[in-house]
Amino acid sequence: MAKEKDSSTPLMKQYDSMKRKYPDAILLYRMGDFYETFGEDAVTASKILGITLTKRNHGSPGDARLAGFPHHSIDTYLPKLIRAGKRVAICEQLEDPKKTKTLVKRGVIELVTPGVSYTEYGQDARTNTFLASVFINKSISAISLLDLTTGEFLVTEGSTNIIDKVLNGFRPKEVIFIKGREQEFKQNFGNNFYIYPIEPWFFDMDSCREKIIKQFDVTSLKGFGIDKMTCGISCIGAILNYLEITKHNMIQHITSISKIDENNNMLLDKYSLQNLEILSSEYEGGKSLIDVLDHTTTPMGGRKIRRWLCMPLVSPEKIDKRLNIVEYFTKDDESRIKLITLLGEIGDIERLTSKIGVGRINPREMNQIKNALAAIRPFKELCLNTNNEDIIILVKNLTLCEELYNKINTTLKENAPFIVSKGGVIAEGINTELDELRDISHHGKELLLKLQQREMEATGISNLKVGFNNVFGYYIEVSKGQKDKAPEQWIRKQTLVNGERYITPELKEYEDKILGAEEKIQDMESSIYYELVVESTKYINELQQNSKILASLDVLISFAEVSLQNQYKRPVVNESDDIIIKGGRHPVIERQLPDGEEYIANDLKLDTKEQQIIIITGPNMAGKSALLRQTALIVIMAQAGCFVPVESAEIGYLDKIFTRVGASDNISQGESTFMVEMNEASNILNNISSRCLILFDELGRGTSTYDGISIAWAIVEYLHENPKYRAKTLFATHYHELNEMESSFSRIKNYNITVKEIDHKVIFLRKLVRGGSNHSFGIQVGRMAGLPKSVIRRANQVLKALENKGGDKSVKSLGKNTQIIAENGEGYQLSFFQLEDPILNKIRDKIKDLDINATTPIDALNKLSELKKLLKS
Repeated sequence: MAKEKDSSTPLMKQYDSMKRKYPDAILLYRMGDFYETFGEDAVTASKILGITLTKRNHGSPGDARLAGFPHHSIDTYLPKLIRAGKRVAICEQLEDPKKTKTLVKRGVIELVTPGVSYTEYGQDARTNTFLASVFINKSISAISLLDLTTGEFLVTEGSTNIIDKVLNGFRPKEVIFIKGREQEFKQNFGNNFYIYPIEPWFFDMDSCREKIIKQFDVTSLKGFGIDKMTCGISCIGAILNYLEITKHNMIQHITSISKIDENNNMLLDKYSLQNLEILSSEYEGGKSLIDVLDHTTTPMGGRKIRRWLCMPLVSPEKIDKRLNIVEYFTKDDESRIKLITLLGEIGDIERLTSKIGVGRINPREMNQIKNALAAIRPFKELCLNTNNEDIIILVKNLTLCEELYNKINTTLKENAPFIVSKGGVIAEGINTELDELRDISHHGKELLLKLQQREMEATGISNLKVGFNNVFGYYIEVSKGQKDKAPEQWIRKQTLVNGERYITPELKEYEDKILGAEEKIQDMESSIYYELVVESTKYINELQQNSKILASLDVLISFAEVSLQNQYKRPVVNESDDIIIKGGRHPVIERQLPDGEEYIANDLKLDTKEQQIIIITGPNMAGKSALLRQTALIVIMAQAGCFVPVESAEIGYLDKIFTRVGASDNISQGESTFMVEMNEASNILNNISSRCLILFDELGRGTSTYDGISIAWAIVEYLHENPKYRAKTLFATHYHELNEMESSFSRIKNYNITVKEIDHKVIFLRKLVRGGSNHSFGIQVGRMAGLPKSVIRRANQVLKALENKGGDKSVKSLGKNTQIIAENGEGYQLSFFQLEDPILNKIRDKIKDLDINATTPIDALNKLSELKKLLKS
């Protein structure tokens, strides 16, 4: 970079000094009305933003590469840099260029990173923007998460397995950890996170404790329940330290810390989140569970529903309270519709509250706070009149913040603009001087005419007039014949040939007011608005409490809405060990069926006494995988507090769900399909509990048939015979040999998904019935998929050979080099002479040695007789 520009100029010396402080960030350098980037930053920015890369030597950067954009477009361009994984240092002009004759003072006011920003910068309002800090230790690890845009601050300690669940459930935009431990982080948590290593001192436990105590103005951390969490304290403190070095010092809205407790919530691991497609689908155009269930009205409700689905409750009592509220709203259409309307008026009060805390809320957003508070009153009254105890308990802590409402209502104009400097923000009647200045600004000429008329009447000077020039400003001019009538208090300023010019204290006061009115109006409006923002910070705790309550009700009303639309029923969630589902359906698949086609519902029962493990067989496309997934989704929905797609469901609550579904290579880490399968299976077997549900779909298909059967058998046997836990398990497989386990293990039961075969065609009935299946119908499915007819014919030949009593001998008789060749462009037939049978080889050799041209008809008949004898031998 030094070679590209002339660093001897004052401007570039200033730029270089800033860039040295932030070498790994793109520096947006404010120059007048533009943000400019130089050197490599300019090359990078131009590619990401699609802006022009230029060279120039105007001013200081001698022949330097640069790229820039207008300063008012920062909210358009900055998100693109952040989404590209770049760190961006915003360098502002710290003084008015008009008021200095030297180089404008500049400084970095904010370092924006993927996980740290005072504003959303165009991010999805329905998802959180979490920064995570992770501390990995041999005995115990910890993670803390902060969303600066909402003020949510979370922490937990536990095994790396728990940390992994939290990382994948909360999906932080950025993860910080101790420098030098990058490989360890990737080994534990993979490569799917934006990571930024930091110095070890960020995590120093003693200094972190002090920083936390100072931030929350407390004497002890016991009130947060984290005083014994040494690793957790280090993670929390690391985040606070990180905020400091990134210039994010206004954090009044961070008022509390919450523990993520696995005793209260079921934390879904990354495999379950991915395989069950909770938050996103791995297929283009596919739908996820959140796509079906999210009917929330507010962005804060949209963020909360994601949290609830990733962290379902494990307390039947708490689940029942949510279900009570959902049931009420499914029956009271009038209240539900009115509350949805009011929620629309409330909007994202959570993020607006955070903007108050960081002093970045604009006047229009402040009016939205007022409108939200206005809507909370009827919202609360309506909920209190429901006579539903759980709803009443939930809303009783909603605060109306009447003083804040009145302050905003009287201070701001209803149609206040986004930017204070544009004026027209503060209402009339708030400040007498401001009203007067506005009057002067809008009616300056009229005021001068009134003054002129008043002075004419007072002095009797009929030709008196008020004028203006750049030397004296405003003045009173009197003709020579009338100058004797000028009052003594007038001050003579200029003598003309035909008259005299005077000034008066009143006129100079008007001059000051008229000429400086606009600037003074802007200063006064900014001052009054700033006082309003400061006053509003007193209500941050109440507003955040309102946000949490309203977001929860938004989700529960959404659950009621989707339950009515999709004919969901209330589940029973209790302390039993049973899962009993009648008429269960897949909540996502059923919404994607063609019009008129109904989803085939299925019954299912799992318990720990009679039917702990169900082995499900049946062909591909029959619905085995859908059955497994829908069972888990029904449980997750129920424990999140939503009605479920069933005729009825009784669910003994679960604390863990494990899924081993699908098969894929982890090429980036050099892991084969089978290694991925075994890693996931190992994770399951090492973390089972008495209240977990395990879904295995085609385990072992990544290796040879016999190995796969052996491993699948051993795993099922382990789950059945485990002396400590009886984990409820659904095991879908093509290995029909596993059906033999039912006769040896009392709690293993065989089921299959029924199909019908008519004229070599398969009809999928998709019904789960008792008993195993010994037919996969793979060839029929291949025919349905459009495989060439010759391949289907050959597959049937091979299948018959495999199914006869000859076993290996029959397989060998097929030959190992069989090829399929085209004939006449129609169909395919086998090349006879490429079969590796000893007799056929002799026949082939004799035919090859035969000289057709020298063979008489008699010789040919004799040779044919020899060949026939060979076949009989």
